[in-house]
This record gives sequence, C-alpha cells and structure tokens, in this order.
Amino acid sequence: MKPKRIILVRHGESEGNVDYKRYEEIPDYALNLTARGIEQAQKAGQEIRNIIGDETLSVYASPFFRARQTFAEIKKSIQENISREIEDPHIREQEWGHLRPIDENQDIKKERDEYSTFYFRIPDGESGADVFDRVSAFMETLHRDFRKEDFPDNALIVTHGMTLRLFLMKWFHWRVEEFENVRNPKNSQIVILEKQENDKYKLTSKLRMRDPQILSNIALL
Repeated sequence: MKPKRIILVRHGESEGNVDYKRYEEIPDYALNLTARGIEQAQKAGQEIRNIIGDETLSVYASPFFRARQTFAEIKKSIQENISREIEDPHIREQEWGHLRPIDENQDIKKERDEYSTFYFRIPDGESGADVFDRVSAFMETLHRDFRKEDFPDNALIVTHGMTLRLFLMKWFHWRVEEFENVRNPKNSQIVILEKQENDKYKLTSKLRMRDPQILSNIALL
C-alpha cells in the first residue's frame, strides 16, 4: 500500500556545518549535532506531527551520528505514530574519503564544483553518481515495502543533503543538469512528496535552485 506521503528530512546542523576543521579530527560519520541542530530537529519533529496528525509512520534513517541524533529528537514528537524504524546505510552521506587537511578538502570541493557535482569522484570517496546507485538500491527496498498491505500511512526518511537531492533525482527522473541546479535543503528542512488521486507523487515542498526556470515543471511519478 503506497503511503500518503514520503517525508524526507535533512539532518540538523552538525559540528562540520559550522566548523570545517572538525573534518580534520573526526570521521564524517561521527560528527554530532550542535545545540542549534538539536533544536532544529525538535522543531522538525513538531512540524511532522502537525502534518501527519494521528497517522502512522515507517522510518528509514542514515546510520551517521548526526542523522541518528536528528531522528532521536524528531521521535520525541511522533513516538506514538511510528510503526517501525530501520537504519539503512544506503542513505548515508556521500563519502569524502579519510581525514585530510581542510585546505585539501576545500581544493577538492572547488575542483568538484567546477567539473560536475554528479560525475566528479572524490579521492578515496564517492561521486554523486555512486550515491545515486546506492539510493537506487534503497528505492528498490522502499518499493517492496510499499507493496505490503499493512504499510503505514507515511514514510519518513532522515538523511543528508546530497543524498536527499539524489533521491529526488531518481524518483522524478531528473536529468543531471536538473539535479545540479537544485541546492541542498537547509538543516532539518522537511521535503514532502504527496500521493495524488492518480496514485502518483507530487513534490509539494519548495526547493532552493540556482536557476528557477530549469525545474519549472516536475512530472508526477
């Protein structure tokens, strides 16, 4: 049974979001939320509760610490709504390789942005295309779950900015240029896909874009 909504949430503000030097000292997966990030996640939980009311939820979350912590704070508002929760490594953030000096990371980011966010493979890490493949595998699991008669009313996915955008790319069959035009959601931003009468989903949340004309019309899928 397809859910009424697919609700995607980017994690709250992390240590790495406010201080890039943390990437020199702490593996990406182990970065924690800041105090502000915790507040953002709590607010997201309240917003989700207002959206779904008493409806049920199936939750899928990235195993990275900041995503776990985000879900833990969201969960405080929707505990009674949750039918099941699954931690899925397929929806972790793009791999940036091992600990390296911040200057080197900035050089890699600049090179990636100049070449292609989607095609550029980070040394010892992944390209956007690699993450797309992971997201595609995750989506196969999601569609199998949707076929279950007792699937909850809503699906909640707690993930990361790049991964969230690639999920939308896969779902709506965006071209690479369309994907690269979309900016990451803000920390703890909620992005909603809502099922229509024709059983297809419509993106009802506003995305930040570099050129609003490129994605002026998104198909229902």
